[in-house]
Amino acid sequence: MKIVTDERVALLVSRLLGKAFVAPFTAMGIERDGEVIGGVVFNVFEGADLHVTVAGRGFNRGFLADVGAYVFQQLGCERMTVLTEQVRIVRIAEKLGGEIEGLLRNHFGRDRDGYLVGILKDDWKY
Repeated sequence: MKIVTDERVALLVSRLLGKAFVAPFTAMGIERDGEVIGGVVFNVFEGADLHVTVAGRGFNRGFLADVGAYVFQQLGCERMTVLTEQVRIVRIAEKLGGEIEGLLRNHFGRDRDGYLVGILKDDWKY
């Protein structure tokens, strides 16, 4: 497993969710055997908050620790707002200290709701 930050990450997340991202954004992903299999797109930076859109697979403790270090240490955010339609990602976010704060109906298209999960810096598990 290798952590990558190139354009392939945003392309994967975009393709999996059917949602385009508009710059500025950054991305962090997991590459296995030359293929990006999971990723996080960081966008809508608002100082204290950063939106994090997640899709794919392969997320491990090291990767999640790097996500938290980027958001909470490097950027100095107080929270991250996770947006995903994958219940599996919601469960991972909850294990990291997140709480479901809402449901964005049709956020990813017709009949594809987006879960909004807030993770506070003080609640982050890594």
